[in-house]
Amino acid sequence: MSTIGIIANPASGKDIRRLVSHATVIDNNEKVNIIERIILGAQNFGVDKIYIMPDSYMMGYKVQDKLKLSEELKVEIEVLDMKIKASPKDTEKAAQMMEDKKIGCVVVLGGDGTNRLAAKYLKTVPLIGVSTGTNNAYPKMLEGTTVGIAAAVVASKGYDTNLSCRKDKIIEIYKNGEFIDICLMDAVISNEQYIGSKAIWDLDNIKKIIVSNCHPASIGFSAIVGVNKHIDERDDFGAVLNLNSGENKFLAPVSAGKVAELSSGDLEIIQLNQSIDWEAKFKGIIAADGEREIVFNIGDKFKFKITRGGPIHVDVRKTMEAAVAEGFFKRK
Repeated sequence: MSTIGIIANPASGKDIRRLVSHATVIDNNEKVNIIERIILGAQNFGVDKIYIMPDSYMMGYKVQDKLKLSEELKVEIEVLDMKIKASPKDTEKAAQMMEDKKIGCVVVLGGDGTNRLAAKYLKTVPLIGVSTGTNNAYPKMLEGTTVGIAAAVVASKGYDTNLSCRKDKIIEIYKNGEFIDICLMDAVISNEQYIGSKAIWDLDNIKKIIVSNCHPASIGFSAIVGVNKHIDERDDFGAVLNLNSGENKFLAPVSAGKVAELSSGDLEIIQLNQSIDWEAKFKGIIAADGEREIVFNIGDKFKFKITRGGPIHVDVRKTMEAAVAEGFFKRK
């Protein structure tokens, strides 16, 4: 049986960046619409069942009701049987359940943070990240119909996914010798001392940025490194940059509609499976993929390691191209 999963974060696209920049608000009605298009795309290409994470907005149930009412639903939909906490724990639980069920492909609607949470548990199930915001570097802005078709192609297991999927790099974070978390794109060290609204927007407080990938066309912390050096997903290295110190002056797109003039030291390359050590000389926090997550004190010792231990990431365009070559769209 061909199956796919959908994890949609009801809180994404609404954080404090909408107040401190020109970021777009993506409401839950639009997410419902995107989920509908994913389902309608997937059900025409052999998917038998779709699992959806439950949430406080009841997006899965609303999609099911709407598509039944319009008589467009051909596939079985199951909202996962789990107790919701209206917190990031829901994404983690849903991802773990989908991994355990060995679902063919999981689509994650959200930002860098949502995809990071899902990636921690999706070890063998391929992932498609769909951005529902504007400050995202990992998930992409994609049309739901195409995403549904690509997920169906991957879930069909009818061709070699090595042509269109890759094992992503991640940043593994160790605190005082203990593994504590991962980042998909960037880890940011700041002298801010509270988790608060999670998103970081005061650039003056940032001391160091570690990246696995970076590109000048992205937005946010990885772009700060990306305007100094482009590091592709296929490159077997990452980088670290000390910010607000040094003589290098440059401009970078730091959030939606905001370009900042910054200063840094020289960029340092981190090879795959190599780590950098850092000991805290001040109290502060570490932001994982843009969200403040880890509080530290003076004397805490950290290790940041670049590995290929990330999720199996589906390239939607390459998947569709491979599907054409395999005759996936042809009908008898």
